[in-house]
Amino acid sequence: MKDTPLTFLMAGGGTGGHVIPALAVARELSRRGHQPFFVGIPAGLEAKLVPAAGFSIEWIEIGGLKRVGPAQTLRTLWQLPLSTWRLLRLLKARRPAAVFSLGGYVAGPAMLAAWLRRIPIVVMEPNVLPGMTNRWMGRLISRALISFPESARYFPPGRTELAGVPVRPEFFALPPKPRERTLTVLLTGGSQGSRRLNTAGRQSWSLFREAGFPIRIIHQTGPEACPEFERQFERAGLEGEVVPFIQDMPAAFAQADLVVCRSGAGAVAELAAAGKPSILVPFPFAADNHQWRNAEVLARAGAARLVADQEFTGRRFFEELTALASEPDLLLRMGEAARRLARPRTAQRAADILEELARR
Repeated sequence: MKDTPLTFLMAGGGTGGHVIPALAVARELSRRGHQPFFVGIPAGLEAKLVPAAGFSIEWIEIGGLKRVGPAQTLRTLWQLPLSTWRLLRLLKARRPAAVFSLGGYVAGPAMLAAWLRRIPIVVMEPNVLPGMTNRWMGRLISRALISFPESARYFPPGRTELAGVPVRPEFFALPPKPRERTLTVLLTGGSQGSRRLNTAGRQSWSLFREAGFPIRIIHQTGPEACPEFERQFERAGLEGEVVPFIQDMPAAFAQADLVVCRSGAGAVAELAAAGKPSILVPFPFAADNHQWRNAEVLARAGAARLVADQEFTGRRFFEELTALASEPDLLLRMGEAARRLARPRTAQRAADILEELARR
């Protein structure tokens, strides 16, 4: 049975946090000779990433239910049974051995259809607080792969496993960085940048220069803000660079003594894998405030400093960084604490479980 190619449905879309981990597991299943395919919406990030990765995708129409107006709520409630019916027909035709879900509203109809057809469901929950879909559908799952022990209470007893979220192996391969006189700081608000992090970073430049603090800054601003920030950074007279996007993030991590970023599940997992100390500024409008909960776990472990979005100014950035740098070996200890939270081989473990349930 193990050598027989199997079909698996990958459910989860809309954002990179739902699509990228599913792609990592799909690649592992494909490497083992299986045939994963995706379900998604044309407006989601999966429409770009999944075909580019060489996997097929089936389309449904479904929207969210959180923080939407009455019209969108009614539209979603109308789309849910129609999309579930489409998925029931699709499951009958393609006969997947199991369904792998990252949650999110795109995954809801797929999980419901799989449960109705008695197909095993494996969910991956990368955040401390599961999203609405995983909380509502959690009782229907066969197995839940979680990143934080605190998430276990949202799923049936005995069906959770602490597995983490897939991270590129290059992050795990990074060695601890010896402390040098000049502190290299990576500041990133994600691929599109963050107005709050960008503004605080710019406000801090004059403070570091006036204090004579030896710092090198790598600042990913996002493409829209980059041209103006580049000009201002050049005038600031500090060492470093301002870039719109960092293609090779593991290489940027390798240069950094400290990372300043948001605390989405992917970012937190990469920090742990790389063993990097951090200042985390959770995005305040994330669903269920899950970024704050993610950051709290790293802060309690001694791996990060947690700063609320509204409090993160250039002055606060300067004060946090200089305080961290003033204590000998503190950054090294924070990096070691981050590394203890890392979970390697997550994609391989997810594929193992999917194969195991399929053999049953």
